[in-house]
Amino acid sequence: QVQLVECGGGLAQAGGSLRLSCAPSGRTFSSYNVAWFRQAPGKEREFVAGISLHGIRTDYADSVKGRFTISRDNARNTVFLQLNSLIPEDTAVYYCAAGNSITRTQSSYNYWGQGTQVTVSS
Repeated sequence: QVQLVECGGGLAQAGGSLRLSCAPSGRTFSSYNVAWFRQAPGKEREFVAGISLHGIRTDYADSVKGRFTISRDNARNTVFLQLNSLIPEDTAVYYCAAGNSITRTQSSYNYWGQGTQVTVSS
């Protein structure tokens, strides 16, 4: 069983930045593709970004492309999501997920974190 722990959420002003991190407990991360999803109040959870096992391939939702960057450091067993040029619409709970393929489909991911809140003020 893999438990994922997200860190780094908080409050930022529009135009600001935050960096989220995700690390597993009990297992190495290098065996999994990892993605970030988010869920805003009253909305369904949506794909944000994904990264392949060794970081060679990445995928981004159009809404965050050019502003967010996903990366991983397998030596530190951690995946990061750098959030730049934040806008109020980025306000959501951000979830880290791990699975055997890099897709935008939530059901493809076997393991999920508890989520971390990101709030962007205008």
